[in-house]
Amino acid sequence: MLAERWTFCFIGGLALIRWGEPRLTGDVDVSLFTGFGNEEAIVARLLSHYSPRLPDAARFALRHRTLLLVSAEGIPMDIGLTALPFERDVIGRASEFDFLPDVRLRTCSAEDLIVLKAFADRGQDRIDIAGVIRRRKASLDWKLIESNLTPLVELKGEPEILVNLRRLQESLC
Repeated sequence: MLAERWTFCFIGGLALIRWGEPRLTGDVDVSLFTGFGNEEAIVARLLSHYSPRLPDAARFALRHRTLLLVSAEGIPMDIGLTALPFERDVIGRASEFDFLPDVRLRTCSAEDLIVLKAFADRGQDRIDIAGVIRRRKASLDWKLIESNLTPLVELKGEPEILVNLRRLQESLC
């Protein structure tokens, strides 16, 4: 991102192209590790290079930990300002992928994509998870998925997320 040495990876639709069944998406999702306390300077730096999608994008970003930008080409970008150990680990497990001959991007792992989408727990996320399972099947590290998703689900108070993921795993593997 820019010329900075920030720690980040692409999640969402770009990671889905790599690991699941590609689908049209209207934005680019990025997980940018800011830690706690550095967000204001990073948000200001990004806003000096990209257009905001909201009138008060900086305040929104600092409150909701998501900076909503638009690229010069008009592509919406959702930049997650991450700080938790799990988020740091997602970026640490990310790897580079050649999308095109001259386009190499760092995306989250298939396992982390499943965790992120299972935690969000929207209808499209379940469809996306099924696509990742169908493509990756036996290569998925289910222990890693469960060990990362379980505490998130407990915090969210929605244990059915794990039950539903296990059912999907059993039906597709």
